[in-house]
Amino acid sequence: MGTRRPWLITGLNGTLAPKLAVVLRARGEEVVGWDRDAVPVDDAEAGAAFLASVRPAGIFHLGMGAEDWAARLASFADELEVPFVYTSSVSVFGVAPGDPDGPFHPADRPTATDDYGAYKARCEAAVRRANARAVVARIGWQADLDGVGNNMVAQLAAQAAAGAGRVRASRQWRPAMSWMPDTAEALVALTRSGHHGVVHLDSNSTDGWSFADVVRHVALRTGQAWVVDENDEFVRDSRLVGGEGLIRPLSSL
Repeated sequence: MGTRRPWLITGLNGTLAPKLAVVLRARGEEVVGWDRDAVPVDDAEAGAAFLASVRPAGIFHLGMGAEDWAARLASFADELEVPFVYTSSVSVFGVAPGDPDGPFHPADRPTATDDYGAYKARCEAAVRRANARAVVARIGWQADLDGVGNNMVAQLAAQAAAGAGRVRASRQWRPAMSWMPDTAEALVALTRSGHHGVVHLDSNSTDGWSFADVVRHVALRTGQAWVVDENDEFVRDSRLVGGEGLIRPLSSL
């Protein structure tokens, strides 16, 4: 690895983290992942030894794992005085009856009680306790032209295939949504921006497009001839506001 210290990215077997690695490498940075087979995420001693051997230039935590792991990573970054970015989710805001509607601001308290949303909220809290300079970046639904993995494009394509080219979409739902390359660029920029604490990255925060509009936007960008069947079945504003200027809006694409 020479004299250049690499950036550590967890979750490189996922969907978004590889896009982040592409951005860093394009800037001449080196990237290292976390091999769970070699270094189990629940083995604190092995993890500490791995981190000490790598001495990363910064850490992006996108991998799934217990909040204790997130806290240890954040604490190590604090000790090294290097950037730490934890990627969280709009899912920290619950959709159960009685839960507040959006748009959501960075200071809004997480309300999710489902397994995934509550887990992400616990990780957020653990990271912030461990490292006051850490960035907690909440993101929404992610799309990418490759249509692979946990990806809005793949999910809409599957719905269209099952519906003979038709996609049902509520005009009363304003989702948080971004394209993965834009999210990756924004995450890297956060390490140089001086931000800390909770940050929202949502390309629909200002445009406020309905889900039906978003589906048409995705169809146009991917060259699909989907027919959008609009409905009013889901009424919700899931947008993550407060981070305008940190990520490209959908209307600019």
